[in-house]
Amino acid sequence: MEVLAEVHRDDGYPVNWPERPGAWLSQASSLGAWVAELDGRLVGHVSLSRSGEGDLAPGLWSERSGTSEDLTAVVSRLFVAPQARGHGIGALLIGRAVEESRRRGVHPVLDVVASDTAAAALYERLGWELMATVEQRWSPSQLVSIRCYTAAS
Repeated sequence: MEVLAEVHRDDGYPVNWPERPGAWLSQASSLGAWVAELDGRLVGHVSLSRSGEGDLAPGLWSERSGTSEDLTAVVSRLFVAPQARGHGIGALLIGRAVEESRRRGVHPVLDVVASDTAAAALYERLGWELMATVEQRWSPSQLVSIRCYTAAS
Protein backbone atom coordinates (compact mmCIF):
# COMPACT_ATOMS: atom_id res chain seq x y z
CA MET A 1 0.00 0.00 0.00
CA GLU A 2 3.01 2.27 0.41
CA VAL A 3 3.78 2.00 -3.30
CA LEU A 4 0.13 2.64 -4.14
CA ALA A 5 0.15 5.75 -1.93
CA GLU A 6 3.31 6.97 -3.68
CA VAL A 7 1.74 6.42 -7.12
CA HIS A 8 -1.43 8.22 -6.00
CA ARG A 9 0.59 11.17 -4.71
CA ASP A 10 2.71 11.45 -7.88
CA ASP A 11 0.26 10.40 -10.62
CA GLY A 12 -3.24 10.63 -9.17
CA TYR A 13 -3.89 6.87 -9.44
CA PRO A 14 -6.30 5.79 -8.26
CA VAL A 15 -8.30 8.93 -9.05
CA ASN A 16 -10.27 8.56 -5.81
CA TRP A 17 -8.17 7.29 -2.91
CA PRO A 18 -9.98 4.25 -1.46
CA GLU A 19 -11.18 4.37 2.13
CA ARG A 20 -9.64 0.93 2.67
CA PRO A 21 -6.71 0.56 0.25
CA GLY A 22 -5.95 -3.04 1.21
CA ALA A 23 -9.51 -4.12 0.50
CA TRP A 24 -9.50 -2.10 -2.74
CA LEU A 25 -6.44 -4.01 -3.91
CA SER A 26 -7.67 -7.45 -2.88
CA GLN A 27 -11.27 -7.15 -4.10
CA ALA A 28 -10.07 -6.94 -7.70
CA SER A 29 -8.04 -10.13 -7.59
CA SER A 30 -10.58 -12.93 -7.83
CA LEU A 31 -8.52 -14.62 -10.56
CA GLY A 32 -5.09 -13.56 -9.34
CA ALA A 33 -2.78 -10.76 -8.36
CA TRP A 34 0.93 -10.34 -8.94
CA VAL A 35 3.60 -8.03 -7.64
CA ALA A 36 6.97 -7.07 -9.03
CA GLU A 37 10.20 -6.55 -7.13
CA LEU A 38 13.28 -4.64 -8.17
CA ASP A 39 16.44 -4.96 -6.10
CA GLY A 40 14.44 -6.69 -3.35
CA ARG A 41 11.87 -3.90 -3.11
CA LEU A 42 8.19 -4.16 -4.03
CA VAL A 43 7.64 -1.84 -7.00
CA GLY A 44 4.51 -2.92 -8.86
CA HIS A 45 1.15 -4.69 -8.81
CA VAL A 46 -1.57 -5.98 -11.15
CA SER A 47 -4.84 -7.84 -10.59
CA LEU A 48 -7.05 -10.04 -12.73
CA SER A 49 -10.73 -10.51 -11.97
CA ARG A 50 -14.12 -11.35 -13.35
CA SER A 51 -16.27 -8.51 -14.64
CA GLY A 52 -17.76 -6.46 -11.84
CA GLU A 53 -20.04 -3.50 -11.32
CA GLY A 54 -18.69 -0.48 -13.14
CA ASP A 55 -16.46 -2.42 -15.56
CA LEU A 56 -17.28 -1.20 -19.06
CA ALA A 57 -14.83 -3.11 -21.27
CA PRO A 58 -16.32 -6.60 -20.69
CA GLY A 59 -19.70 -5.52 -22.06
CA LEU A 60 -18.15 -3.80 -25.06
CA TRP A 61 -16.03 -6.84 -25.87
CA SER A 62 -19.02 -9.14 -25.40
CA GLU A 63 -21.08 -7.08 -27.87
CA ARG A 64 -18.20 -6.96 -30.34
CA SER A 65 -17.37 -10.68 -30.17
CA GLY A 66 -20.89 -12.03 -29.77
CA THR A 67 -19.94 -13.94 -26.62
CA SER A 68 -20.73 -13.74 -22.94
CA GLU A 69 -19.11 -11.28 -20.53
CA ASP A 70 -18.27 -14.40 -18.51
CA LEU A 71 -15.60 -15.10 -21.11
CA THR A 72 -13.65 -11.97 -20.16
CA ALA A 73 -11.16 -11.18 -17.42
CA VAL A 74 -10.49 -7.63 -16.27
CA VAL A 75 -6.90 -6.48 -15.86
CA SER A 76 -6.83 -3.81 -13.16
CA ARG A 77 -5.00 -2.23 -10.24
CA LEU A 78 -1.85 -1.88 -12.34
CA PHE A 79 0.73 0.45 -10.91
CA VAL A 80 4.51 0.77 -10.84
CA ALA A 81 6.50 2.87 -8.37
CA PRO A 82 7.72 6.08 -10.04
CA GLN A 83 11.39 5.36 -9.29
CA ALA A 84 11.10 1.88 -10.88
CA ARG A 85 9.71 2.98 -14.23
CA GLY A 86 11.69 2.41 -17.40
CA HIS A 87 12.55 -1.20 -16.55
CA GLY A 88 9.60 -2.81 -18.38
CA ILE A 89 7.84 -3.73 -15.13
CA GLY A 90 4.41 -2.55 -16.27
CA ALA A 91 4.69 -4.62 -19.45
CA LEU A 92 5.80 -7.67 -17.47
CA LEU A 93 2.89 -7.36 -15.04
CA ILE A 94 0.36 -6.93 -17.84
CA GLY A 95 1.92 -9.88 -19.66
CA ARG A 96 1.51 -12.05 -16.58
CA ALA A 97 -2.17 -11.12 -16.22
CA VAL A 98 -2.79 -11.76 -19.93
CA GLU A 99 -1.01 -15.12 -19.69
CA GLU A 100 -3.24 -16.15 -16.77
CA SER A 101 -6.41 -15.05 -18.53
CA ARG A 102 -5.47 -17.07 -21.62
CA ARG A 103 -4.66 -20.07 -19.42
CA ARG A 104 -8.17 -19.81 -17.99
CA GLY A 105 -9.72 -19.51 -21.46
CA VAL A 106 -11.00 -15.96 -20.99
CA HIS A 107 -10.24 -12.80 -22.94
CA PRO A 108 -8.42 -9.92 -21.19
CA VAL A 109 -9.93 -6.43 -21.24
CA LEU A 110 -9.41 -3.28 -19.19
CA ASP A 111 -10.74 0.19 -18.46
CA VAL A 112 -8.49 3.20 -17.86
CA VAL A 113 -9.30 6.80 -17.03
CA ALA A 114 -8.76 8.76 -20.24
CA SER A 115 -6.65 11.36 -18.45
CA ASP A 116 -4.06 8.66 -17.66
CA THR A 117 -2.28 9.09 -20.98
CA ALA A 118 0.86 7.23 -19.85
CA ALA A 119 -1.15 4.09 -19.09
CA ALA A 120 -3.06 4.33 -22.38
CA ALA A 121 0.23 4.73 -24.26
CA LEU A 122 1.61 1.61 -22.55
CA TYR A 123 -1.45 -0.48 -23.44
CA GLU A 124 -1.35 0.69 -27.05
CA ARG A 125 2.40 0.05 -27.30
CA LEU A 126 1.69 -3.51 -26.10
CA GLY A 127 -0.90 -4.01 -28.85
CA TRP A 128 -4.11 -3.45 -26.89
CA GLU A 129 -6.96 -2.13 -29.03
CA LEU A 130 -9.13 0.81 -27.98
CA MET A 131 -12.78 -0.26 -28.27
CA ALA A 132 -14.41 3.00 -27.12
CA THR A 133 -14.16 6.03 -24.89
CA VAL A 134 -17.21 6.27 -22.63
CA GLU A 135 -18.39 8.75 -20.03
CA GLN A 136 -19.08 7.12 -16.65
CA ARG A 137 -20.66 8.77 -13.61
CA TRP A 138 -18.70 7.87 -10.48
CA SER A 139 -20.74 10.14 -8.20
CA PRO A 140 -23.35 12.87 -8.58
CA SER A 141 -20.55 15.40 -9.07
CA GLN A 142 -17.96 13.23 -10.88
CA LEU A 143 -18.28 12.35 -14.56
CA VAL A 144 -15.17 10.54 -15.82
CA SER A 145 -14.07 9.69 -19.34
CA ILE A 146 -13.03 6.01 -19.57
CA ARG A 147 -11.02 4.34 -22.34
CA CYS A 148 -11.98 0.68 -22.83
CA TYR A 149 -9.37 -1.70 -24.25
CA THR A 150 -9.21 -5.30 -25.41
CA ALA A 151 -6.04 -7.35 -25.68
CA ALA A 152 -4.98 -8.44 -29.13
CA SER A 153 -6.52 -11.80 -30.05
